[in-house]
Amino acid sequence: MIELNVNGAVHRLDLDPDMPLLWAIRDHIGLTGTKFGCGMAQCGACTVHVDGQPTRSCSLPISAVAGQKITTIEAASGRVASAVQAAWTALDVPQCGYCQSGQVMAAIALLEANRKPSDADIDAALSGNICRCASYARIRAAIHDAARALA
Repeated sequence: MIELNVNGAVHRLDLDPDMPLLWAIRDHIGLTGTKFGCGMAQCGACTVHVDGQPTRSCSLPISAVAGQKITTIEAASGRVASAVQAAWTALDVPQCGYCQSGQVMAAIALLEANRKPSDADIDAALSGNICRCASYARIRAAIHDAARALA
């Protein structure tokens, strides 16, 4: 039995400790905002926050995060999250939208740590988050807009 604190609720799950966090979140807790992309922690579609840090959930065993605070896109809230979400909407960032929950979670983590990121800071923080539609210019612009809104 493993206890996972996801979005402020404790879930007691009788699962293989090696199960990737992504599948526990999606298939056993029922939160489907976090997406499966590559299964190798390389594309970023599965990004969640673990104790406030952006973390790839597709290859992270649930045993590694027991007792830690896990936040998914469904519970992204607060001033920074609201600024990011508003900027994403205002600039029509998503095209297909598949990678966007991971992009948003990475952007929130960046702006929590750095309220005035440069283009290089944004590129570094989101470098592992792949957008197949190539909306990178709009993602960067939205992060800059969110940063201005937080100033």
